[in-house]
Amino acid sequence: MGYEIEKTDAEWREQLSPAEYAVLREAGTERAFVGEYTDTKTVGVYACRACGNELFSSETKFESHCGWPSYFAPLAEDRVQYIKDDSHGMRRVEVRCAKCGSHLGHVFDGEGYNTPTDQRYCINSISLTLRPKEA
Repeated sequence: MGYEIEKTDAEWREQLSPAEYAVLREAGTERAFVGEYTDTKTVGVYACRACGNELFSSETKFESHCGWPSYFAPLAEDRVQYIKDDSHGMRRVEVRCAKCGSHLGHVFDGEGYNTPTDQRYCINSISLTLRPKEA
């Protein structure tokens, strides 16, 4: 799929730290409970760390106690892309940034969280940049 923002592998490596590159461009996962935004309560918008596309609002962030930031919906459906992921012997749905194709995490349905969508977007902190709401 073509993305609005396309860069060579070398350009992504130059822009991103090795840890950011491993998650955003190689679909890695940061360790649980270590991410910068796992427990953040700051009001604002979470954007793709690779391209700045605004993806999630703090209004949809909830405590899932899974070790990664969790949201019950993206800002808009056209902000993210969904990819079937059958890796590691699991059936999951990968979530990518629709603007640059960077890996964000996975979305899970029907886990019983008390949210409007009964979905959990389990997103790597390192995939995001928080833009706090101005006072």
